[in-house]
Amino acid sequence: MHHSSRSSDLQLGTWLQTGSPIVAELADLSGFDWLLIDLEHGCGTEAAVLPQIQVIRHAAAIVRVGAPHPEQIARALDWGAAGIMVPMVSTAEKAAACVRAMRYPPHGDRGLAGMVRAFDYGLHRDMPKPVFYAQIETIEAVQNARAIAAVDGVDVLFIGPMDLKLQLQSYPERTHLDFTACLREVAAAAKEAGKACGLLCRQTDDFAELHAIGFTHLAVETDLTLLRDSYRNVVQPLRGEKA
Repeated sequence: MHHSSRSSDLQLGTWLQTGSPIVAELADLSGFDWLLIDLEHGCGTEAAVLPQIQVIRHAAAIVRVGAPHPEQIARALDWGAAGIMVPMVSTAEKAAACVRAMRYPPHGDRGLAGMVRAFDYGLHRDMPKPVFYAQIETIEAVQNARAIAAVDGVDVLFIGPMDLKLQLQSYPERTHLDFTACLREVAAAAKEAGKACGLLCRQTDDFAELHAIGFTHLAVETDLTLLRDSYRNVVQPLRGEKA
């Protein structure tokens, strides 16, 4: 599978925020290992999730729910998502609750329906275990990173850089760590637990350095940022503007 949490090689992803199956299909054909369908900050509604998953044939389709709502998590998995990303997982308790929403009894509370797309509409009963990306986006989450990583069912500790940086700026009294130290702390916590760690990156980031620290699941840009920059790169030179 593309999304093995034990893999030490780079698992490259990108964010899908437009809610467009056309863009999802193009991204899938472009060679990413995983694609993130974003319900938290994206433009697509929940109704747009299934058409995107249906055209993602090569990459692992990961759905980021807006909050750890069990019914939304279950629906995305029923539709055939390979995994779930949950924002703001700041404690081991929150992580464990997410895992329970993703698993059937006796290990969880997810409702079973045999005819859903994840089971090929009832033609097959085998389904790979969904991958759980727990987002580390707060100072509290960094402090609890080892406890979160130790939760059975957490596969990837995934840092949301914008929120974490905003927290560090907003609450300097809460930690002595800077952003880079937080990256190292989360990577160490993941490694200790045999889990993977990831980060949403810009194209300008130092990927070799991030990989050296231990980050393997790297999402590069979003469909919106890539389109925005491409549009600006067309318009600005023709207007005589500096990029």
